[in-house]
Amino acid sequence: MIEIIVPQLAESVTEGTIAAWLKQPGDRVNAGDYIVELETDKVNVEINAETSGILKEVLKQPGDTVEVGEVIAYIVEGVEAAATPAPQAEAKVEKVVEAKEEQPVVEEDTKGERTLAFPSARKLAREKGINLNEVATNDPLGRVRKQDVAAYQNAPAPTPAPAAKPAPEAPKASAGSFAKPTERIKMSRRRQTIAKRLVEAQQTAAMLTTYNEVDMSALLDLRKRRKDQFFDQNGVKLGFMSFFTKAVIIALKKFPLVNAEIQGDEIVLKKFYDIGVAVSTDEGLVVPVVRDADRLGFAEIEREIGDLAKKARDNKLKLDDLQGGTFTITNGGVFGSLWSTPILNAPQVGILGMHKIQMRPVAIDDERFENRPMMYLALSYDHRIIDGKEAVGFLVKVKELLEDPESLFLG
Repeated sequence: MIEIIVPQLAESVTEGTIAAWLKQPGDRVNAGDYIVELETDKVNVEINAETSGILKEVLKQPGDTVEVGEVIAYIVEGVEAAATPAPQAEAKVEKVVEAKEEQPVVEEDTKGERTLAFPSARKLAREKGINLNEVATNDPLGRVRKQDVAAYQNAPAPTPAPAAKPAPEAPKASAGSFAKPTERIKMSRRRQTIAKRLVEAQQTAAMLTTYNEVDMSALLDLRKRRKDQFFDQNGVKLGFMSFFTKAVIIALKKFPLVNAEIQGDEIVLKKFYDIGVAVSTDEGLVVPVVRDADRLGFAEIEREIGDLAKKARDNKLKLDDLQGGTFTITNGGVFGSLWSTPILNAPQVGILGMHKIQMRPVAIDDERFENRPMMYLALSYDHRIIDGKEAVGFLVKVKELLEDPESLFLG
């Protein structure tokens, strides 16, 4: 038999979670076919078969954690696969009977509650005196498995509730419990990683945020005048992100510490401009990277951002798409955010937050006001290496460039 092993995914990724089996035991597999999807801290990865044969057995179920180098399935090939009995053979009948026996069964307890569980799970629960209704499972169909019962058995015993007092006093809820209806949802591996890294960013960096606002009148006017011609020539829409990316790169060149990172007691000044663009997905925020953005034109930037955003939403990003960014841009304005403080994408030391374009009265001179399309900008930065002077100067430069977009577009 051929072992299916979790491959080395990336230098910083040592484990993953089985997301779904793309092939089932008994299925024929060709070399190169994808057989299982793993969820890692950053992206989902599909593992393919290196040889052709029959998928004999899977050792891990969806939701199980697996480590790099761990065997998760077996494939039989060649003579061994050919010797596998035909569907009408006795061995096949035994397999069908076994599968039938292990079909999940709905069991109703004395209180009328119904639990969907595999026979092996019910057997273990009976042996250990465990109520299946109390056992949590991450099975997508809510079926209680044997390993769920085992995990429940090995979990620390809950603290016994205090004895009831004679007086009609409402019992106090213990830590983590609620008197009213709740639902518990296990955090995905990616959401756990996002939570961990956001906390780490706030704990390890001296994060500070400076704000400014930009008058979007000229940019909106330019985009309105040029968008049709731009699309005809390039086959891609002219959006805002290409202008912001161009403005950020120019400002980074003028204030290089914003494009750096800290390694030990050294500051690493990066002479390249790989710009991360935050994209919201169902699994959480991801930040794919536009490589060498300073060498790209407007159309190339718009096309690259569009392709990366689609890959993110379709869960098709590769690990290389997410690594090595030097600075990040995030746009909360697409969700209606008027003002927010972005959190650093470590080990980067700067992140620019865009916000909703809002019509606001702006003083033109001492006596006149006009309604202008305004956007608040926020720059969060690591104060350990970036002083307020550089941070404010960087943001002012971005503002000036966006308010004179013609120079960006033509230059």
